Amino acid sequence: MKQSPTVLIVDDVPENLRVLKDVITALNCQISFANSGERALALLERTQPCLILLDVMMGGIDGFETCRRIRNHPIHKDVPIIFVTALADDINRGFEAGGNDYISKPIRVEEVRARVMHQLEKFQLVNELKELTTSLEEKVRERTANLNLANRNLRKEINERRYMQDRLKYLAQHDFVTQLYNRDALDEHVSHIISEIQSQSIVHTPYFVLIDINEFRLINDSCGCIAGDELLHQFAILMSEHISPQRDFCARLSGDKFAIAISAGSEIVSSFFRLLEESIKNFVFVWDERQFRISLTQVAVPITEEMVSFEQVIMLADEVCYSSKKSGVLSRVVKNANDLAYEEHRGNLNWGLRIIDGLEKDLFEVHFQEVLSLNGADTNKKVEILVRLKDENTGKLIYPNDFIRAAERFGIISKIDRWVIHNTMKLFSERESLWESVDQVALNVSALSVRQSDFAQFIVEQLSLFQLDGRKFCFEITETEALNNFTDTRNFMSLLHESGCSIALDDFGTGFSSFAYLMDLPFDLIKIDGMFIKDMHVNEIHYEMVDSIVKLAKMLKKPVVAEFVENQNIVNQLKELGVEWGQGYHFHKPEKL
Repeated sequence: MKQSPTVLIVDDVPENLRVLKDVITALNCQISFANSGERALALLERTQPCLILLDVMMGGIDGFETCRRIRNHPIHKDVPIIFVTALADDINRGFEAGGNDYISKPIRVEEVRARVMHQLEKFQLVNELKELTTSLEEKVRERTANLNLANRNLRKEINERRYMQDRLKYLAQHDFVTQLYNRDALDEHVSHIISEIQSQSIVHTPYFVLIDINEFRLINDSCGCIAGDELLHQFAILMSEHISPQRDFCARLSGDKFAIAISAGSEIVSSFFRLLEESIKNFVFVWDERQFRISLTQVAVPITEEMVSFEQVIMLADEVCYSSKKSGVLSRVVKNANDLAYEEHRGNLNWGLRIIDGLEKDLFEVHFQEVLSLNGADTNKKVEILVRLKDENTGKLIYPNDFIRAAERFGIISKIDRWVIHNTMKLFSERESLWESVDQVALNVSALSVRQSDFAQFIVEQLSLFQLDGRKFCFEITETEALNNFTDTRNFMSLLHESGCSIALDDFGTGFSSFAYLMDLPFDLIKIDGMFIKDMHVNEIHYEMVDSIVKLAKMLKKPVVAEFVENQNIVNQLKELGVEWGQGYHFHKPEKL
């Protein structure tokens, strides 16, 4: 009797283990559990898993390190690993660590089962292929004496092996929902096109097409993921009717995103867009007797010799798609590469790559601005840390307003947060006199960072690494994000309080705070948003807003910091209202730390 495959689930949250167990129990699998990466590595020999579901963020070694160690294991290095993560930024890191697939949180039952069955089938085919290869080698030795019979059997078995190899190659290169090529296959194809462009062996400018189904989330959320998968499958068939297999390479990227590499000029792309739009007008998706009309956002960018990687092409196309949606232009073909350069100059394209280059080449700088006591009673010296990006070509400083949006857009803002925290603490540890002269150092952290389960621990580890007193650090979180992600924020605040750090609610007044929520958040001070401060001496509404926030802070017994203090009139009014601290160009212009 054939033994059921064993699936090892690795997660340090018992509820997650239970949910995943309930989801895959129906697949007739034996299930083992591990609550840490170390425990998972210890269980490999005993459980002999055929598949590992691996959480990213865990105590001890994280999922990425666990995956790398499994890949170095002499026996279990080929066991398929599916990462389970809530962050898009973790997906690429998971593949780099050696993962085979990923499952997004919150999990969807049918997606989990489909991906699990997909990887189990691949693993079974690989093992059968190995066994068959071993068997073939043995049979060749045994049956040399009877060549006719051996040849007949060998031909049959070789055909079987070829079928399995072809099937494995197909599974490795195709998306199981739509049967189109997957992201890996598209990466290989586009990289080949880029190589040909660099060698100047292409006559027509190839195009990269990105297509989004605008109503996919509505249908997927209201009707369920099975309906969503069926919509993707039907759309893939409809789209395939208008492509040429000899000319076009069609793939599903992720979610409702499709991509096509078209080896032809802009006129062919424009014609394809028109044909696809006509087909969509006549297409109706039916589910549970309910009818849905859909629309697309479709953009195309030329693949030029300035593009050096698949990731750069994806990022450019994604940004054009994003700006097209924002402007309401749902179909766009960029015919001239100079159009891309113009938009990039305006800051709408390629910022993600510039930020990554900045991190890799250490082009970011730590600056600071002093925060002054308004009543003169408090002589403590406070500073806020600010980040700047140096232009590699001109040496000029680029301010956060120019690149923070792109960092948030591409999910790399937390990389900047980590860089700033690490380098700020490093600088203070190297300059003892500076560290002794400062009583508080304020650092901004993004919502994306707060949501990462290991971010607070990262801060604690940096304090330990540089042997700095956590009581001197204050971490600022925007009011809106604090309330939008209340549970994550509260956990983050509590963990940092254990190390002596304080917490400020930044940009206060721009959100929609509930007094009950504020009472339940363990923050230490309030920073009033500068939009109310900078003109409060001439804007009565903003003055009253500041007055209200100060009164609320007094009720909560929290000190207040006012940002964007730009003249003495503002200082006088803040003193009258009882604001304790001020920050702005009137007191101190930011300078390099």
